[in-house]
Amino acid sequence: MSDDRELKVSFTSKKEFTCPVCDARFRKEELLSGGGRLIAGNLTDELHRLYEPSAKYGEICPLVYQAMVCPECWFAAMDADFEALPEKNRERAAEDRERRLFDTEAVFSGVDFNKPRGLLEGAASQYLTLRCYDFFGKDVSPTIKQGLASLRAAWIADDLHKKNPDEHYDWLALLFRRKAQFLYNEAIRLEQSGKETLSAMKAFGPDTDKNYSYEGVLYLCAYLRYRYGPAGNPAQRLSSLEDARRTIARIFGMGKSSKDKPGPLLDHAREIYDAINKELNETDDV
Repeated sequence: MSDDRELKVSFTSKKEFTCPVCDARFRKEELLSGGGRLIAGNLTDELHRLYEPSAKYGEICPLVYQAMVCPECWFAAMDADFEALPEKNRERAAEDRERRLFDTEAVFSGVDFNKPRGLLEGAASQYLTLRCYDFFGKDVSPTIKQGLASLRAAWIADDLHKKNPDEHYDWLALLFRRKAQFLYNEAIRLEQSGKETLSAMKAFGPDTDKNYSYEGVLYLCAYLRYRYGPAGNPAQRLSSLEDARRTIARIFGMGKSSKDKPGPLLDHAREIYDAINKELNETDDV
């Protein structure tokens, strides 16, 4: 085997996909596993798994390869939904093509889905996924999938900021986090009101290394609201924190015992619950 082959981090799948919008046929780039390519590092408060650079392969971001994107019209979705776009919405998605390309290029200048993906394509793919779930019906749980795509876009924007600190990717990451905050909480609101189920979401992530299930969604609802929810108006902030506290308290009161729940999730949940309580108590003292 040649050195070039050994150093590859991705491959082109044998399966060919057909874009439901423009009928283009293409194969998806997939991340190779094993061989010391991924060296797991810390887990962040957002349940994002960091990876240490490999001496052999360098830095690898698994999220870059997650979203399915048509290289011709830039329609995007999660793999399981990509070819399941409702027939009635295909014309809408086709009509959005020029605007979709223009808006994406305006934010991620130079993106190219006909070449191996880098961080730029990874971030753009998540942005496109966030955007294109507007064309899906409630039966595929689009809101929570948009929230997940927005959060993942923020994480990749963080990586872009580290490499390009003068390009304002930190500001973009903040915008994506604020959008994720709204979408995660909206998904729970829709689920509780019976307007949109979460059942079509098979793996809640939020990252690719572990599925923290529904409890992870509740945690992120509370965490994102605490960090990126309403802040300017004291009354709104108080109400938002109280909602966040109630949401995160549900993790400890649900079904299985604490010893059966993922330790890292419980640890992070306790920390954010304590932080919310502290701020609420300080508000009471004012």
